[in-house]
Amino acid sequence: MADFTYIARDASGQRITGSMSAATERDVVNQLRGKSLFPVSVDTEKTKKSLSLGRGVSGQKIAIFYDQLASLMKNGVPLLRSLSVLRDQTSVLPLKNALDDVISRIEDGESLGDAFENHPKVFSEMAVNMARAGTEGGFLEDALGRVALFTEQQDELKSRTIGALIYPAVLASIGTLVVAVLLVFFVPKFGEMFDALREKGQLPAITDWLLSFSELLQTYGIFILLAFAALYLALRVQLRTDRGREIADRFKIKLPLFGMIFRNLAVARFCRVLGTLLHNGVPILKGLNISSDAAGNKVLSDAINDATDNITSGASLSVPLASSGHFPKNVTEMISVAEESNTLDTVLVNIADGLEKQTTRRLDLIVKLIEPLMLLVMAIVILIVVIALLLPVMKMGQALQG
Repeated sequence: MADFTYIARDASGQRITGSMSAATERDVVNQLRGKSLFPVSVDTEKTKKSLSLGRGVSGQKIAIFYDQLASLMKNGVPLLRSLSVLRDQTSVLPLKNALDDVISRIEDGESLGDAFENHPKVFSEMAVNMARAGTEGGFLEDALGRVALFTEQQDELKSRTIGALIYPAVLASIGTLVVAVLLVFFVPKFGEMFDALREKGQLPAITDWLLSFSELLQTYGIFILLAFAALYLALRVQLRTDRGREIADRFKIKLPLFGMIFRNLAVARFCRVLGTLLHNGVPILKGLNISSDAAGNKVLSDAINDATDNITSGASLSVPLASSGHFPKNVTEMISVAEESNTLDTVLVNIADGLEKQTTRRLDLIVKLIEPLMLLVMAIVILIVVIALLLPVMKMGQALQG
């Protein structure tokens, strides 16, 4: 038996705090629900602080690890032996090193969740809390299976999004390179040919502008590149600050076309993480703290943290999320109905599924529109260069014929 402190709400929304002894955190939740109380948070003493060791592991590889660990345990292989098998067969050095430490800590009496917590670069905070809830509730294999499924889905969504944007990025890079080569190496060769027309004031304005821009790139091109590099480094430094992240994330969700995609992906991550945690018995307050960081957008994270404060004082989750203005109205309406029917965990996962499908379709459509648009822009730029060079040539030819 262990001592737990809890925060709960009664049917009228009044905040109630207290403590009780129970075998697991899940037992406390069940006892509170038996008293018609809604658990907000359940906490016990932490014995050790987390220690960051090693580098990160890709989402696909860590998802495979969770799935294999769950499969081994479902087939009766003890936890320590399962971890040892996976450690011996993995070729991912950060994961192998982390598992060495995890096995050592479990042999010393720590739980799997506490051992995971010492490696935040390898095991996510959600995996840590899911492992704790699964250990305490006796459903560790199922909890690890859900973590594997969640991690795989998020990695697949990330890969699909990046894959969709690769071709437009390659097109933009190649187009910029082609135009730069034309302006720096090809256009200047026509400069001497057109000097006579320029002195007479007969050089077309578009050709004069093109030659001047080409000369600017030849003379100051290296300084322009250095300026862009310095600006890029300055932005990276700024983005490491809370203020910089907030400005960048606010800018992202307000972008035309892509703003809704960034917002929906962040909302979907929040809903999936919170729904998965609640389904596995993690109290809502702790789940909100974890899922706010998982959203990956500081503007939405701040709105979720404000909602957490409201829940602590007895309010519902949907009201502060709706008032923030950053969550779609249909999402907050579904959350409101789910709170009333006590199906919040299931509805949140369904919301995440719907948003991800909707966002994927929208992203595919935008990419299909961007590709021909970028080709058209490249063709127009090259056509302008060709016209600017041909006009004076045609004028010189007419002068010779005359």
